[in-house]
Amino acid sequence: MLKVIAVGKVKEKFITDGILEYTKRINAFDKFQLIEVKEFNQKDFKRNIYDEGKAILQEINDKDFVVTLEILGKMLSSEELAREITKIKNYHSSQIVFVIGGSNGLDDEVIKRSNYHLSFSKLTFPHQLMRLILVEQIYRAFTIINNQEYHK
Repeated sequence: MLKVIAVGKVKEKFITDGILEYTKRINAFDKFQLIEVKEFNQKDFKRNIYDEGKAILQEINDKDFVVTLEILGKMLSSEELAREITKIKNYHSSQIVFVIGGSNGLDDEVIKRSNYHLSFSKLTFPHQLMRLILVEQIYRAFTIINNQEYHK
């Protein structure tokens, strides 16, 4: 089982359509779920991060292997991500949870709970678009693992 936990709702239809398409494709390989937790927009951004972190942690189980998306995380190629997913499923947990924080970042408690810190780039992406990029890369990883032609 794979889950993506993300802060806030996707507002753009083209992004939602893409996420739905890749979700359908991923489900052919493994059970997949996208969970959206509430985004907080109070004046105190530290409080927002804390509240979002609490909501994220409520969606994580003890047996989950947690991968947080962080600017300072480890960068991988698509092939390396496929190998990491295989390794995690074989040796750590069949349940992998990817976490995308809110616009202000991740709470320290979420980072502490993380088993793997992953970065997609030094660039900054809109959080809604990052969801689409992540689910596409998860699908790509499964095509690599299963020797399918999608990845070139």
